[in-house]
Amino acid sequence: MSDPFIMPSGESDPAGAIPARPPREAAVEALMRLAAEQPWSDIEIADVAREAGLSLSQMRDLFPSKGAILDGFTRMIDKQVIEGTSADLAGEPARERVFDVLMRRLDAMAPYRRALKRVGWALRTEPMSLAALNRSALNSMRYMLAAAGVPTEGSLGFVKLQGAVLTLANVMETWFDDEDSAQAKTMAKLDRELTRAERVLERADDVRRLTAPLRALGQAVIDGGARLRRGDRRRSAEDDGETADPAAAI
Repeated sequence: MSDPFIMPSGESDPAGAIPARPPREAAVEALMRLAAEQPWSDIEIADVAREAGLSLSQMRDLFPSKGAILDGFTRMIDKQVIEGTSADLAGEPARERVFDVLMRRLDAMAPYRRALKRVGWALRTEPMSLAALNRSALNSMRYMLAAAGVPTEGSLGFVKLQGAVLTLANVMETWFDDEDSAQAKTMAKLDRELTRAERVLERADDVRRLTAPLRALGQAVIDGGARLRRGDRRRSAEDDGETADPAAAI
């Protein structure tokens, strides 16, 4: 028997019943609820499906693993932050724009703080899981920095992305235990981390400029070697052609 308080997808209830969540969102929310109360290693994919009100077959179509559901959570938060971005700070320095985006991201994650803290602690000793989370975080930060108007292509693009990932991770350590509604400790921590990130980026840019002549020389050597190899192949082909041509003996 269907639940009388949940309308089928795509329908609305004139009496004001809450419509069902989209399946992907339902799975993400279910995992976050379970993670807030249970050890990460105890949560089975079937538990998530049951908590979300989905069949195991439906869950298989949505996500292959708990890690994939975490990535779905990241995308859900990304979307909220991006959709909440306005042009109000367009004229402000990049630092202020990044500060605003990351604080809005923390605000969006606030309802899931307990779950995120528990998951973070559970995965600290799992290198493979941490590597997968870092890849997901890099993709997320590409969009967060884009929302802040910060370019991430070019030679320093990866430095910016990884720096943003580490900045947010360090800030979250304070944010997890910051019960103040004004989040003064969190904002102070973010301010310090952004200062540190700026210094690292400046040093990386200095190194890039200083090593530019060496990189140009190395590229020239590589290009020259490639041209020599192509020339040797052409001469070898010409010599083989002369030897094989009967007319060469006349």
